[in-house]
Amino acid sequence: MSTPLIGRRDSDGASAQIVSADYALPVTAGSFGAQLSAVLGLLTGVWVAVSPWFLTLQQGGTNANTVNLISGLAVAGVSAFALANPRGFASLQLGSALLGVWLVIAGPILSEKFTIADPMFWSNSVAGAVLVVLAAAGLAAVALRGPARR
Repeated sequence: MSTPLIGRRDSDGASAQIVSADYALPVTAGSFGAQLSAVLGLLTGVWVAVSPWFLTLQQGGTNANTVNLISGLAVAGVSAFALANPRGFASLQLGSALLGVWLVIAGPILSEKFTIADPMFWSNSVAGAVLVVLAAAGLAAVALRGPARR
């Protein structure tokens, strides 16, 4: 689904630019911050998904690898949707924050039954905290951007 494009003239009326109705040019601090937080959230999700190939997450078994793969793909998906559809950005950022909280608490929950390696605790805790901070920054950027134009 594509976003509608509109023609927008400069203040002097001399040149016209075709811009997206959702992320209008020139880029404001709020829209740039929202896009940046979504991109960084996407990269964080990709890291969480591929981290089992770089870090030892669990001593024997694959539960931690599966949790990281599913959580990372979910975070990346939520961030990709936030980039593609800015109208639902706020609710997607809340979802990203919840996934960040899940990453922080997943290690202790899994360690009750399985032996979890320290790199999983550190990697997931840092990634989860980054996601929560990025979600808060994205929501603040949306608040700076003001009401959406239709």
